[in-house]
Amino acid sequence: MPSDLLFELGSEELPASFVAPALEDLVRVITTRAADVRLTHGEVVKFGTPRRLAVWVKNVADQSSDVVKDVQGPSVKAAFDKDGKPTQAAEKFAASVKRSVAELKRVQTPKGEYLAAQVEEKGKRALELLPDILYAAAHGIAFKKSMRWGDVDLAYGRPLHWIVALLGNEVVPVMFADVKSGRQTRGHRFLAPALMTLESPAAYEAALEKAHVVADIAKRRALVVDRVRAAAHQAGGKVLEDDALYDQVTQLVEQPSPVVGAFEARHLDLPPEVLIQEMKSHQRYFSLLDSAGKLLPKFIAVSNTPVKEEALSVKGYERVLKARLSDGRFFFDEDRRTKLEERLPKLERVVWQGKLGSYAEKVKRFGALAQWLAEQSGRSAFKSTVARAAQLAKADLVTGMVGEFPELQGVMGREYALADKEPKEVALAIFEHYLPRNASDMLPTQDAGALVGLADRLDTLCGIFAIGKGPTGAADPFGLRRAAVGLIHLIVERNLRFNLSAALEQAVNGLVEQGKIDLKARKTPLHTEVLDFIKGRVKSLWGEGQRADVVDAVLAVGIEDLVAAKKRLEAVTAQLVRPEFLPLAATFKRVANIVEKQAKEIAPAPVDEKRLLEEAEKALAAEVAKAKSQVAQAVKADDYRTALITVAALKPTVDAFFDKVMVMADDKALKENRVRLLMAIRELFGQVADFSLIQVG
Repeated sequence: MPSDLLFELGSEELPASFVAPALEDLVRVITTRAADVRLTHGEVVKFGTPRRLAVWVKNVADQSSDVVKDVQGPSVKAAFDKDGKPTQAAEKFAASVKRSVAELKRVQTPKGEYLAAQVEEKGKRALELLPDILYAAAHGIAFKKSMRWGDVDLAYGRPLHWIVALLGNEVVPVMFADVKSGRQTRGHRFLAPALMTLESPAAYEAALEKAHVVADIAKRRALVVDRVRAAAHQAGGKVLEDDALYDQVTQLVEQPSPVVGAFEARHLDLPPEVLIQEMKSHQRYFSLLDSAGKLLPKFIAVSNTPVKEEALSVKGYERVLKARLSDGRFFFDEDRRTKLEERLPKLERVVWQGKLGSYAEKVKRFGALAQWLAEQSGRSAFKSTVARAAQLAKADLVTGMVGEFPELQGVMGREYALADKEPKEVALAIFEHYLPRNASDMLPTQDAGALVGLADRLDTLCGIFAIGKGPTGAADPFGLRRAAVGLIHLIVERNLRFNLSAALEQAVNGLVEQGKIDLKARKTPLHTEVLDFIKGRVKSLWGEGQRADVVDAVLAVGIEDLVAAKKRLEAVTAQLVRPEFLPLAATFKRVANIVEKQAKEIAPAPVDEKRLLEEAEKALAAEVAKAKSQVAQAVKADDYRTALITVAALKPTVDAFFDKVMVMADDKALKENRVRLLMAIRELFGQVADFSLIQVG
């Protein structure tokens, strides 16, 4: 009869960022190893707190399943000598599978004929298999940093104190370092420090709740959210919602107990971001807002233990924050003594990337590129704002505040620019050139910041790819995927029309002119390599909400104008729901296939009207000539819907052409002329998408 399995590793408090990945590792190893030995089970439930990682595996089979499998032995050539007698290789294989040589089968493989045998492998009891599985799971956790304790050689995220390993009501023997498994766990460190004995896995969660531990992460997070919001309401405000902070606090406590504290109102004249960052980054406090969305001089701290004297606890939280805010005010006041422009020489001593030079050199490159982009995208009116914002964009990196809080780069640049009486547009662009910072972040509200941010990202992409440090697998140390996605959003959402390939060439030229890169040894042009990388990000991003084949068809036409590419995708997607779309796609796919096959032999050229013999081909040539100007006008106006409708109107004439005209005529000149007519058709719909890539089956 199936039994439940509980495996808990109890330790000193783990860092908040360790818990979720460690649980994923535990589940992965347990389920993978169980599958390897054919041990079936039901649902897997995870529990995690700062002091414990636990997995509850339901309905684990009593034993693994039997299996009959084919075992391959030596080749027939190696198994028998020239006289046909079994060799030692054959006899050893036969003995290993408990068969006589005569009972062995012969099987054909790609490498030739081999001996084989069918072997039945009996299942084993779960209690025999689980010690190795759980041992492997405990060792399979990839902590960012591990510790050793006492005189043991093994390491874990923090010193291990207890292990629970129960299959039903039986203890599974497991040992990690100097800790043996048993059935005893611990509750809250202060509220229920005594050992607790578990009779079965099903009793685990309820037993911990009685001992003041909410082991289920989702339940504990919901409790954190509810209690923090309730505390904020009671304090006359509302919490500044922050999912990342909720997640972090959840992994810092076993039973959340929020308290409300206050700080001096005089600190509200600091930029709000400074106050929020001071509370969040160092103290894990939640900020409070008034009904107008402005910061209140209050905060919420979440304790792991309810306290009898709450006022005393709050005073401790307030004392720590007071010191942090005093430091923040000191940095803010000191930084404003020096103008941003006066800090620019210091950027010459700040390395951006070893082979690509300093931030001062990077600023010079992307500043020039940003002005080029302003001209190319029809934003010449903003060139002076773009130039000044680019010049000052990285100056706040050498301020005390950003040195203390790197997350505030851009924010402090904006604040210090305003203090220096720089134009508001310049100050805003300094901040907004970092936007979007992630997939859920807001976009710039004006073009100057978008252009500077775009130029910065283009320079980064080209520079890092030039030195061979592009993303590999999951590794992306320079955040190039994020940079590319941000670039795509900027171009499309701000409707920036320019040639992306040409912009990349400009970025490459800036690096070459500074002597940072050498292109002589490259087989593929650098700007082409980066353009392909961006294209991959476009495909991934747009493919989240659209059919992959349609995205491929649109991108095949080109992404030099990303705004146009997005409009083309929208037009094709809108046509997908029309009943005539699939037959239309099939017809033009036939056109594309013929053209592709003949392209190597027949060069593009105008259709020779004198060689149009059949009425069907004359009619098609006339329709194509008429559609050509209409499609050109529609494409110029970004009206790809009209372009598609115009091309779609050719379908009956194209079908008639295929029905009545032999394209592959014996007369070479006649065949070439008919293929060129099809080329003209493909060129028409090829301005929107490559329909040959769309699945019509």
